[in-house]
Amino acid sequence: MAPFLVLFRRDLVLAWRQGGELGLALGFFVLAVVLFPLGVGPELEILRRIGAGVIWVAALLAAVLSLDRLFAGDHGDGGLDLLALSAMPLEATVVAKCAAHWVTTGLPLAVLSPVLAELFDLNSAAIPVLALSLLLGTPALSLLGAIVAALTLGARRPGVLSSLLVLPLYLPVLIFGAGAVEASLSGVGARPYLLLLGAISLAASPLAPLAAAAALRQALD
Repeated sequence: MAPFLVLFRRDLVLAWRQGGELGLALGFFVLAVVLFPLGVGPELEILRRIGAGVIWVAALLAAVLSLDRLFAGDHGDGGLDLLALSAMPLEATVVAKCAAHWVTTGLPLAVLSPVLAELFDLNSAAIPVLALSLLLGTPALSLLGAIVAALTLGARRPGVLSSLLVLPLYLPVLIFGAGAVEASLSGVGARPYLLLLGAISLAASPLAPLAAAAALRQALD
């Protein structure tokens, strides 16, 4: 556990010190959400209907923007080769990096969502569901994104390629995340959607590191 915690802490410190990419993802999330009410207009009924979907789409795109910092920096300076040769399994390295990515990206998105939900006049009962859906769903975004980030490592235009590959993987998370808020607003109950989001994140926890580690080994060969 000691090497795992050291790597996790190192990635957290680097993310905070090199705050440009972190600020870019969070800034994009906030601006994308803020611009929608300005473009759609002041009709509260329309804003309530689209609010959850807009926030989830903005969170998804913000996660895509931050995927490059998962492995690209270590690959560029040779650190990834040292991590692959270390005693810690490469799968554990992927988990540590995904955990740091979620803490610096997914968690802030979930924390900011209740504030931004006020722009869409969401029901007060639906706002906790929105935040909880993001807390349950964003770990899957980091884990699934790690697979694509590993597959596109060393590509000429990894940003464009990553977007094309990762967005289909993110669709179930988006559907169930926005669906949880819609179910809460309609009175049906958000519990099934939240359970499905949690199941996706739990299923990705052991499977995504295996796939990402295999892709990293291929990229390093």
